[in-house]
Amino acid sequence: MKHITILVPRGAVLGSIEGPRLVFTEVNALLQRMGKLPLFQVQLVGLAHETPVCGGMYNVYTELLTEHLDRTDLVIIPAVDGNPADALQANQDFIPWIVRQYKQGAEVASLCLGAFLLASTGLIAGRKCTTHWAAANDFRRMFPEVELVENKLITDEHGIYSSGGAFSYLNLVLYLIEKYAGRDMAVLCAKVFQIDIERVSQSAFVIFNGQKEHSDEPVKRAQTYIEDNYQEKITVDQLADMLALSRRNLERRFKKATANSVVEYIQRVKVEAAKNSLESSRENVNEVMYNVGYTDPKAFRDTFKRITGLSPKQYRDKYSRERVA
Repeated sequence: MKHITILVPRGAVLGSIEGPRLVFTEVNALLQRMGKLPLFQVQLVGLAHETPVCGGMYNVYTELLTEHLDRTDLVIIPAVDGNPADALQANQDFIPWIVRQYKQGAEVASLCLGAFLLASTGLIAGRKCTTHWAAANDFRRMFPEVELVENKLITDEHGIYSSGGAFSYLNLVLYLIEKYAGRDMAVLCAKVFQIDIERVSQSAFVIFNGQKEHSDEPVKRAQTYIEDNYQEKITVDQLADMLALSRRNLERRFKKATANSVVEYIQRVKVEAAKNSLESSRENVNEVMYNVGYTDPKAFRDTFKRITGLSPKQYRDKYSRERVA
């Protein structure tokens, strides 16, 4: 039987504790209905027997304290709410325990903003990780040694897993069930809980908000210019001349400050404007394309799909307010 430890951090998001517990225990129930033995032992484990979560709105009672659990097979780190630095400070006593479990052979999975606690262990330095796209800038600033891939829904490297934002943790839970119990059981759970098992990206959900929490004023001026003039054709050389910088210097500083190249930033601002138009206006795709400064339909479609994971038409079909109305 595989032992699954769901941590209960202070300030955790309740759903990311109860959701995994519910799905893993349902696997046991389904197996028992088939006349088979249960596969998982699921326990809630904390630093105290009673832990406040969701800003103190609820208390979660744990079965065991970390100091009394010597070994487990899978550690699940739920999402935490509030300021990430404050959450890490409140839960730092989990860190040596998580590290010890991993070194003893346990796997570790972070859910959504649980990635901050995972990254603070040092276990994913130089490795890939995902989290909620809205926390990407904070994560990169706090953990520059980690390769953040916020477009990914799930990462899996060397027995360490992470999931994207909000309820996408359910896709990671299904991924782990498929690994431990097989594809058929994962599909069955997907049907029972009505989870889209085929999701692999959170790109379509990202709202681009350029990183401006830096002190490089010329780069901020470039960002503002791009955002105010996205309908125009903007070049790197044009921005460099405007700021009296060499192209190479601008590109180096821009990437360091924003985690995007200048060209990537321009593309993402244009695509964000196009998304807003596709959601709210009746303009056709070509009109939207021209309005955000593209003239080549193929280049627009390719860039839009690379950033969002959907074609412009697919995006409109999925999110258009006119369609909903």
